[in-house]
Amino acid sequence: MQTFFSFHRFTFLIAALACLTAVSCSGPKRGPSAVDADAETEFTTTDSGLKYRILRKGSGEKPIATNRVTVDYSGWLDNGQIFDSSYNRNESTTFLLTQVIPGWTEGLQYVSKGGMIELEIPSNLGYGPGGTPGIPPNSTLHFKVELHEIR
Repeated sequence: MQTFFSFHRFTFLIAALACLTAVSCSGPKRGPSAVDADAETEFTTTDSGLKYRILRKGSGEKPIATNRVTVDYSGWLDNGQIFDSSYNRNESTTFLLTQVIPGWTEGLQYVSKGGMIELEIPSNLGYGPGGTPGIPPNSTLHFKVELHEIR
């Protein structure tokens, strides 16, 4: 589970270093697409403690835990510090939902293809008391995720 975010943080750092040293830079960073005008303002809390709200309804199917998905996302801590973002890398990410933290596996099953979800993931569904590089122990994680593809 931790490999996914650790690997992408590493590739983000390499890309950032390349930009700083003028080796290559892919231009302006992109951000999340628009949310629905009637997007939910309140979070729904699941039995596991995950909080989510649908920011844009998709029109496609919803993934199941064994699917491979392609997403764009931004993740931040309670203090607002962004710790990972596919938007900053200008590159969508593809992974199996069984290979990420439990909060992602559960949360992405609530959004349809083409939709956007905001997740508030408690520590027990994230990296727990051990944390991971760049994420302190017992951290609540926040994400905006756009679901592009389901396979």
